[in-house]
Amino acid sequence: MQAAPVRATAIPSFTTALRAVESLLMSSGQRTARRNAWTSVLEDRRRAKDRVEAQRIVEQALARRS
Repeated sequence: MQAAPVRATAIPSFTTALRAVESLLMSSGQRTARRNAWTSVLEDRRRAKDRVEAQRIVEQALARRS
């Protein structure tokens, strides 16, 4: 008597599963809007970081000048 072949199926990561559920629940327009919003958040954070760095440089230059 021969044993049935064993099949191994990879378990998806949490992120993969979440994206799959998201794609089922949302239309493509909503997904695009969410991605665009997240991109905007990241860009705002980058600009804020740049502003802080520029402010630090200006303050150092003013401190050296006086």
